[in-house]
Amino acid sequence: MALPTVLIDIPGALPDGRLFLGFAPVQATARLKLPLTPLPTGPTVKVTLRNGPGTVGKLLFATTRTGDGAATLPLALPVSGAPVAFWVGGDVAAPSRDYGDAVATASFGPATQIVGRRPLMVRVRKNAVALNAAERDRFLAAMGTLNGNGLGRFRDFRDMHVNIASPEEHGDSGFLPWHRAYLLDLERELQAIDPRVALPYWRFDQPAPSLFTTAYMGRTGSSGSVQFNPGHGLENWVTDGQLGISRRPLFNVNNAPSLRSEAQTFALSGAGRTFASFRSMESDPHGAAHTSFSGSIGSIGTAARDPLFFMLHCNVDRLWAKWQWLFHRHDPAVSQSYSQGSRVGHRLADTMWPWNGITTPPRPPTAPGGAFAGSLSTPLPGPAPRVQAMIDYQGKVGGVALGFDYDDVPFEL
Repeated sequence: MALPTVLIDIPGALPDGRLFLGFAPVQATARLKLPLTPLPTGPTVKVTLRNGPGTVGKLLFATTRTGDGAATLPLALPVSGAPVAFWVGGDVAAPSRDYGDAVATASFGPATQIVGRRPLMVRVRKNAVALNAAERDRFLAAMGTLNGNGLGRFRDFRDMHVNIASPEEHGDSGFLPWHRAYLLDLERELQAIDPRVALPYWRFDQPAPSLFTTAYMGRTGSSGSVQFNPGHGLENWVTDGQLGISRRPLFNVNNAPSLRSEAQTFALSGAGRTFASFRSMESDPHGAAHTSFSGSIGSIGTAARDPLFFMLHCNVDRLWAKWQWLFHRHDPAVSQSYSQGSRVGHRLADTMWPWNGITTPPRPPTAPGGAFAGSLSTPLPGPAPRVQAMIDYQGKVGGVALGFDYDDVPFEL
């Protein structure tokens, strides 16, 4: 007997059909492809959704939006072809390595009778030292392309993080939301070059010797210039008209720099687990990580010249995301989740420079970069994001996620 075909429809695909999910579940549908031959005797056909055989990236399925999905989900699909809704997201225990190594399948009867399949990628931000060589090189190549020998779009990102813009970005409550937006905007530009790329993070409270090699983020030579292997994605890195990266570690790269550990950083929020206390991490470990080097990364006005900056700040954002998860601090309307700053750009309802295009005082006199990069997977945070849009990044309170996750921060309601 011919088996029915099941169509698995998951929103957010690129024009070429490729689909990328994180840990935050999205609503999808499954339906029978018509016409059915022969016509089933009952009103429905029973199938089971599950991960494809031999997959690296794993998916969790559920009938409601939850962090407690399962590896299998039985569904009864109407013979009319009407769609049946379900929720699907990545499994925090098994993100992808490459596109297509995660597959949602529909099976009729035993798991081997696959009657529908949807390849995709569980794309999340990972610890930099956990990337395999292919993942690492895709990221480096995308960064090099974005830089474009100093003529690419990266110039805007370098020009966003300068001394005159520091009041927008530092020293007040908006420090963490602003840099979250900054990283996401850059990541979306990288994904326009290679959709498989997600920003890796440098977990600076742990040794990461493989990071400071000529194959990865470079090894500092006797002149203080960072050296790379021939053909490296960053070997033609140019900022401010200067070729190369100036960076010298002030710590033994076989060890971690001397700064607060992850547990000590979380403890900054005190017994009340408040954002007002937690944001003091801007000094240590954030500032201490910057000043664990000499060179451009050690100063606000020049830090963004070094691509390591973005991996450092990815870890800063991960620490915030993990703190949010640990203490359920996702609702911007709750003061423990976000304490509004005193300056413009640091209050919940404020739009953020430079994406808002405002160049009148007290904002900086220029607004490089234009509108915030969009995404097919989510309408948020919009072309001119507000501070409040960056807090509930997995959409736990607002319902729509921003489209990024960390490999050690699950989705839980």
